[in-house]
Amino acid sequence: MSLRIATIGVFSIALLAAGLPAAAQNPAAEWRAVAPENLLVIDTAKGRIVVELDPVVAPLSVERIRTLADQGFYDGLKFHRVIPGFMAQTGDPLGTGAGGSGLPDVAGEFQFRRGRDLGFVNLVSAPTGQLGIAGSMPVFTQPDAQMMVTADFKTAAQALFCPGVAGMARNNDPNGANSQFFLMTGPNETLNGLYTPFGRVLSGLDVVKALKAGTEAGNGQVADPDIMIRARTAAAIPEGQRPAARVMTPRSPAFAALVEQKRAELGARFTICEVQPPAEVTGG
Repeated sequence: MSLRIATIGVFSIALLAAGLPAAAQNPAAEWRAVAPENLLVIDTAKGRIVVELDPVVAPLSVERIRTLADQGFYDGLKFHRVIPGFMAQTGDPLGTGAGGSGLPDVAGEFQFRRGRDLGFVNLVSAPTGQLGIAGSMPVFTQPDAQMMVTADFKTAAQALFCPGVAGMARNNDPNGANSQFFLMTGPNETLNGLYTPFGRVLSGLDVVKALKAGTEAGNGQVADPDIMIRARTAAAIPEGQRPAARVMTPRSPAFAALVEQKRAELGARFTICEVQPPAEVTGG
């Protein structure tokens, strides 16, 4: 593709404004902790970006991002292509969009198998399936009933490119992803099923949006780009220095209240990209 405490932000405000009881606003049972190996911490001059990696959705891509980050490969690399309202792309040692690591390319992971244990919540009816949230990710999938007729008791699912979603950049080969990735700042349905989503920004989306942008004439190429000062998984950061994150579970009453508030606010304009489980990032 040539393509510190972090607060819950608008979501916490929305929950408080909804007048929910204190126990429903922030009950420990309604949150899940993110494993340190699934937390990508990117430091920039504009601030910190924290991404939850999702190995269920894209195990090969997540493993590649973990490997390169913890090797220090991404340190100093540019956000070489930034298009406002779309995405910010990085991970190229050449800084041109044509480079990669010395590792083999990664196969495209455009769909995955979803089991009941993933905690998917259906939020929007679709003619050929369901649209909802699983973990932190927006997902299109088949109903749970389909699992009864499959050998693995799972059903097909596809993560979608909504704001905050992290995706693998690639060349014209669907299996041509390597080291480059991008962070979405707006929704883009044209990427769904063609590029690999592998996680979602939990905090720092405002940082992504503040990165120096490229020009329309230059297809988003940035003349004097911002860089990743350091990128590591939290597992590779000394324990006393690493951030920790937790995410509200989509099946929680508090998240259901947030969704209903958004539905009432947006009416027919409500889409799956309008909601994301609130997250808290502390320490580090």
